[in-house]
Amino acid sequence: MRIIVADCSAEYSGRLNASLPLAKRVLLIKADSSLLIFSELGSYKPLNWMTAPCTLKDITPNGADDDVDTPVPEKVLRVSGDKGSDILEVTLQHIYSDETYDLGEDPGLIKDGVEDHLQRYLAEQIERIGKGAKLVRREYPTAIGPVDIMAINAEGEHVAVEIKRHGGIDGVEQLTRYCELLNRDPLLAPVHGIFAAQTITPQAQVLAKDRGFTCLILDYDDMKGTEDDSLRLF
Repeated sequence: MRIIVADCSAEYSGRLNASLPLAKRVLLIKADSSLLIFSELGSYKPLNWMTAPCTLKDITPNGADDDVDTPVPEKVLRVSGDKGSDILEVTLQHIYSDETYDLGEDPGLIKDGVEDHLQRYLAEQIERIGKGAKLVRREYPTAIGPVDIMAINAEGEHVAVEIKRHGGIDGVEQLTRYCELLNRDPLLAPVHGIFAAQTITPQAQVLAKDRGFTCLILDYDDMKGTEDDSLRLF
């Protein structure tokens, strides 16, 4: 990772044209030549960027100096997209810091409360979907993908459970496709649907009710045993 702090301006050309006037900014250059330009304040997102696959050229012009008021810059970074004509050219008038660090291999972000955790806890506590429920299996296979949880309710009927961290209309549509397919199998039908998530949008709740599904709000802390708040089934 290369980190540059400099007085710089930038011009982006290609699918769109954009420019940044001269100001002090931070540039991040990754090992794949991706370049991102950040400011001190404002959004956490970069002001402008070029992502891989791309090629970076580090140019030191003739007569280069570090005087911000002279027309010749100290350095120019030109990044070209490999799959198009996009070019990001950053002109560095004065460089305050230019450091390179080897960050090594990153294990990636480990999230707590993601869908896999919710699925595992709900499978272990399957009666949360209804008293007398029994687990058939997690990741129940179908021709269009696995159902998160397949269970049997107290009446001996199958229940397909689709789990999301934040439930929206797309999740309800996904559950609809699973239930339509599963209900074609006479050995499984009738298959009921439960849409389970930590939060469910009002639109998704309306659609789920219209499709005959039950919405189940999952309290992740409660499922881990750290809180006593009950689940809300509606």
